[in-house]
Amino acid sequence: MHWKKKLYNINKHIYYSLLISILLITSCKDIGRNQETSRVESLPYYNEASFTPNWLIPNTEDEKTFHIIPDFTLINQKGDTITQRTFDNKIYIADFFFTSCPGICPKMTSNMTMLQEEFINDSDILLLSHSVTPEYDSVPVLQKYAKAKGILEHKWHLVTGDRKQIYDLGRNYYFVEEDLGVEKDEDDFLHTENFVLIDNNKHIRGIYNGLNKASIAQLIIDVKALKSEL
Repeated sequence: MHWKKKLYNINKHIYYSLLISILLITSCKDIGRNQETSRVESLPYYNEASFTPNWLIPNTEDEKTFHIIPDFTLINQKGDTITQRTFDNKIYIADFFFTSCPGICPKMTSNMTMLQEEFINDSDILLLSHSVTPEYDSVPVLQKYAKAKGILEHKWHLVTGDRKQIYDLGRNYYFVEEDLGVEKDEDDFLHTENFVLIDNNKHIRGIYNGLNKASIAQLIIDVKALKSEL
């Protein structure tokens, strides 16, 4: 009788172990399915450097008067003038880079290329990369860089122009730097790995680590969530 009781206890332990494993696998699959849609029903809005989320209802007065990316005038790799009108009724992803960067920029460009491929057939989604060394990154330099990286000119704008304007946009409107409370001016170099998601009304709807594959995957999910608002 003793060995029968011992065998029963072993079988019971195996049964409960298998049951727990099945429940864990099922739970993980459910989490994965939820992440493939979106973290939330509607993405938050942002209006300052701490990126504290604001939950607004689209098309309300609060949303219409909320922080937006202002108009700008820059030049892309084709030599065309790029303004906010270029992005009218578009969702776009913005970052800041420079073509001679030996550090984080190649990885950022690689991940931005992934976004280009993901949304290659979606005319509602554009990409915008600002050069933080516009005095060096002329139109010919940007053209050469675009060709080397497989950048599609109708999809992804590499822009140069007035340094003061670019730095003002990055620091005071896109809030791409993380040095909260540190005063900087245009003489201080702007260098950040962040990607910023902008909706069709020029509002900031997300910030992502442009070096991190998981963050890029979440960005793709969030872009698709924004599409449902159009």
